[in-house]
Amino acid sequence: MTSPQKHSPGLLAAEENSVPPEVDAKLRTVLRRLVKRGAVQHASLALASGDGRRHWAAAVGPADESGTAMRPQTPFFIASVTKRFTAALLLQAVERQEVDLSAPLTQYLPVEITQGLHTYRGKDYISQITLGHLATHTSGLPDHFEKRQGAKSLYDHMAAGEDIGWDFTQMLEITRDQQKPHFAPQDLSTKRQKARYSDTGFQLLIRVLETVTAESYADLLTQRITGPLGLWNTQRPGTLRSAQLSRKGKWIRVPELISSSNDLISTPGELITFQRALLNGEIFDDAATAGLLTRRRNRLRNIPILRYGLGTMYYRGLIGHSGATGTWLFYSPERDLHLAGTVDLTTGQSLPFRLLPTLLRAWE
Repeated sequence: MTSPQKHSPGLLAAEENSVPPEVDAKLRTVLRRLVKRGAVQHASLALASGDGRRHWAAAVGPADESGTAMRPQTPFFIASVTKRFTAALLLQAVERQEVDLSAPLTQYLPVEITQGLHTYRGKDYISQITLGHLATHTSGLPDHFEKRQGAKSLYDHMAAGEDIGWDFTQMLEITRDQQKPHFAPQDLSTKRQKARYSDTGFQLLIRVLETVTAESYADLLTQRITGPLGLWNTQRPGTLRSAQLSRKGKWIRVPELISSSNDLISTPGELITFQRALLNGEIFDDAATAGLLTRRRNRLRNIPILRYGLGTMYYRGLIGHSGATGTWLFYSPERDLHLAGTVDLTTGQSLPFRLLPTLLRAWE
């Protein structure tokens, strides 16, 4: 770990910003206050109206230990905001009849992968878990990032700035041998279900998509989402220089952990471009397919301030997703407003939910 630079770069705003002066002033104040907190090295924000006429983006602080300024177009690790991309690919695959949300996981993955993943109270439920369960966190599967027997959780490693890598097989071993399911797969025909956030479920979805298409996750993203939308800074980590994570005011490097997560890097502007296309249905053959994202609204047992749909978080009238490193991508239907950004903290899980109401007030 290294200490921050003594002289932090100032705020850099996008030249094309188009908001009233009073809104610009309020947003600049919010951004500067973020980096005055001891732990936050840099921050990058973007907001845009649904029609794109009003938009604002800026960044402040050093992007990394070299002191290079964080800019609005600097890519950063988006963590679980990636689940929005996975959900989009999943629904595209549904449209193409490559997968069926109501079909069991065991229809797509071999027994050596699925066996032993979900035994609850002595009963094996793996054959009852559907792709729909995985996408809505209603399967009851544990989260390989969370507490496990005999070892620190992957969240703890990340929070401590400790680099640790794993592959798909090791993730399965953690789930089978060191964790237990939380409940049986839920009846998706009822109005409400038990829901518990599980990164494991989404990793299984990625493997399903790769299996049925015979394409890598990265290639699927390029072919079906980022390429058509021109999102050239939205890629797998390591392909472009990106902002560095920090912990308690110190820079850290955790390339193995970042790579193992299967999550992406992007920019606030590109995230908003993606979200607009996702919610408007532009990336689907039938725009109505986007409605599947918000068909359900179950409270997450391990994150009770949130409700969850299909790859979709709900928070105080906002829909979208956040990431564990203080990243976010949300949309306010009431205001027709998109919000995206990052503070790149290994312990930044809760910060977006404290910040979002402030940003909404500043926009008014």
